[in-house]
Amino acid sequence: MEKVNSVCQYDVMSGAHKLAPVLVALAVTAAALAGCTATPPSASQTPTPSAPAAVAEPVTEASPAPESTESESTESETCSGMSEVISRTGGLYWAREGTLRDLGPRDFAAGEVTVDEDGTPLTYTVEPGDVEAVIAERFCAYPTLGSMNHVRVIQPGQVLWLTPDPDSPWIPYYGPNDAPEGFLQIPYQQAIESAGRAVDAGDVDAVREMWNGTLKGMFLDQETIDAVQKAVDSGDPDQLRQLFS
Repeated sequence: MEKVNSVCQYDVMSGAHKLAPVLVALAVTAAALAGCTATPPSASQTPTPSAPAAVAEPVTEASPAPESTESESTESETCSGMSEVISRTGGLYWAREGTLRDLGPRDFAAGEVTVDEDGTPLTYTVEPGDVEAVIAERFCAYPTLGSMNHVRVIQPGQVLWLTPDPDSPWIPYYGPNDAPEGFLQIPYQQAIESAGRAVDAGDVDAVREMWNGTLKGMFLDQETIDAVQKAVDSGDPDQLRQLFS
């Protein structure tokens, strides 16, 4: 009996010993199968789908735009600089500094222009409704054309000389440069205008009478008196015009 029990015990233990590895293998297999069966993730764990990668568009090089000619046309219709009449001799002889250009007729400056052989404007005939400042703007000049032509206000039909002769004397319209305090400006201007009308009419004798009888006594500077007297005695229409008209 003892021998039998020993054998049975051995068989049971031996069987248990043989079954243990089998059970372990089954347990590992079950765990592996459990891991392969994934549980759906919750909404909070759902990954946000990534944005599709940007597709590069082909780059087309823009054709250069044609150059505009607007600046060129604008340049041809505007003044690059302003011309002015200046004196370096105390006001007796004047010259134009800078070139005049005729930019063409416009509202308030629609008069006729004469030019020299180089196309430089020489005279301008005032039209009704013309404005002195606009006339000057048309020629790229400072607006001193009226006083330069011995008038306070330009009048229709008046011919404005645009450039003085630097070799001929000129006397101011508003009074001698050395006029004393209290100088009678109105009689002086009236005498200048009368002499100017005589010049325009070609009446040299009337011009001489106005100068010798009235205007000469209103000047104090002897150099000015001598220069004007010489021009008046010469009877040169251009010099007389520049002096009075």
